[in-house]
Amino acid sequence: MEKEWIGAASEAVASEFKTLIDPQDVDSLKQLQHLILGRLQDSNAVLSHFNEYSENCLSEVSGDFARNTRLLKSIKSDLDYIFQKLRNIKAKLMATYPDAFPDESALDRRPDLEVLPPH
Repeated sequence: MEKEWIGAASEAVASEFKTLIDPQDVDSLKQLQHLILGRLQDSNAVLSHFNEYSENCLSEVSGDFARNTRLLKSIKSDLDYIFQKLRNIKAKLMATYPDAFPDESALDRRPDLEVLPPH
């Protein structure tokens, strides 16, 4: 009995909604939804293809990137060692021949980038 009453109430509400909404508007909304669905599916396919392509490109260059990173770190280490040696030589020359550099222009006045705080 209660189920029949709920069914009848549901039908009554549905029929009232049908009178409030134009069937052409509903059809138009359905068409727009299908159009949007198609566009989203196309976009999803393009993005999936792009992700696969990007993954392949990354796998191709990751070895080169790692190798070049190690090379740059090695070069930086070598340059740090060279500049440290040059600073030591300049300091020894200043101590041995103080008149050779009267304005101290030979001293390295560049900031040490290793101790500067990051910006």
